Amino acid sequence: SYQRFASCYRCFYKLQPELTRSIYDQFISQLQTSIKEEIQEVKNEGNLEALFNYLDKIVEEAKDQEEPAWRPSGIPMEDIRSAMVPYLLKHRSYLHRVLRDKEEENRKLAQAVLAGRDKILELQELIQARQCAWQ
Repeated sequence: SYQRFASCYRCFYKLQPELTRSIYDQFISQLQTSIKEEIQEVKNEGNLEALFNYLDKIVEEAKDQEEPAWRPSGIPMEDIRSAMVPYLLKHRSYLHRVLRDKEEENRKLAQAVLAGRDKILELQELIQARQCAWQ
């Protein structure tokens, strides 16, 4: 405040109060300009404007959610478990589905192999029958 500034420079204020006020106004003006420049420089260096826009987007998306956001409990093992269990259950479900698909594919391939063996046996019998007929 101007009162603090004047009390710091009391001797100068007593001699020329108008000049003290002018110096104070210039000091405040330059300080504000300097602060604004520093803030702009920090924003530019850290790409803060894009990050703030992204944060605003996240906040807007979160308004539509009905369930509360996840918060850590403070117990790392429980936090990890609460985060990992749903993922692992989903992955296990996926692996079961893949296993069923592969077992079905193997069953079909086994039937094809058996059908091929039956066809080979039939052809061998046909070959033997023709061989016997030829002899």
